[in-house]
Amino acid sequence: MADGVTTERAGQVLRIGLDRAVKRNAFDVAMLRALGAAFTEYEDDDALRCAVLFPHGEHFTAGLDLAEVGPAVASGAPLFPDGAVDPLGLGARRRTKPVVVAVRGWCLTIGIELALACDVVIAAPDTKFGQIEINRGIFPFGGATIRLPLRAGWGDAMRWLLTGDLFDAAEAHRIGLVQEVAADPVATADRIAATIASRAPLGVRATLASATTTLTDGPEAAARALLDQARVLMASEDAAEGLRSFLERREGVFRGK
Repeated sequence: MADGVTTERAGQVLRIGLDRAVKRNAFDVAMLRALGAAFTEYEDDDALRCAVLFPHGEHFTAGLDLAEVGPAVASGAPLFPDGAVDPLGLGARRRTKPVVVAVRGWCLTIGIELALACDVVIAAPDTKFGQIEINRGIFPFGGATIRLPLRAGWGDAMRWLLTGDLFDAAEAHRIGLVQEVAADPVATADRIAATIASRAPLGVRATLASATTTLTDGPEAAARALLDQARVLMASEDAAEGLRSFLERREGVFRGK
C-alpha cells in the first residue's frame, strides 16, 4: 500500500484499491497523489488493458479530508502530481484506457466525481451518494458540475447538486450515474474489466477516444475523425486477427498491434 492506495495486477487488469478504511477512505493529500500515481502506472503500461477502482472496507469514500485538503487547495497546491494522470480527468494529462468503478457504502463528493470521470460504474444496493460540498460552504470542484448535467440531465443534476441531499443506488441508476446495481459490485466490476481486457485494445482505445471527443469537442469533431481512425485500425494486426477469428468461428486473440 502506498499512502492509502493499493495496486494489484490480475492478468491484463490493474486493480486499484482505496485503502484508508479507518477514515472511510476519505482522501488526504497523500492519498490523492497515490491515486494519481496508480492511474499513471496503468496508463504507462501497454500490457494493462483495463483497470478496476474499488474500495477496501465498507465504504468507497467519505469524500475529501477537508481539514487537510482544504488548506492545500486554498494555497494553490495541485491535487495530483505534475506529469501524473489526473484521475478526475481535468488536468493536463488524461488517461486513454478504460476504468470500471465499484462502489459501496458511502460515496460522497470526490467519490461521485471519480465515478463520473471513469467509464462504467457498479454500485451495491446499500450505496449512499451525496454531492454535499454545498452544505460546507463550498462547491464541487472535481468535475461534478460539468459531468453530472451531461449524464443525468439538467433537472436531475441540479436536484442533487443544489441541495446536497443524499440519494440511493436506485436513484443513481435512474439518472445514469450508475450502470448496474449488484450485490457484489467488486466481483461484477472485475468481470466487466476482464471482458474489456479481452477485446482488441486498439479498438477499445479508439472507441473511448471517439466518445470522449464527442463530449469535449462536439459530435461534428468526432464525426470528422471517424474514417481516419477506422483506416488506422483496419491496417492493424488486430483487425486481421479479428477477421480470421470471425471466419474460424472462435474468439479473437488480440495483441494491441
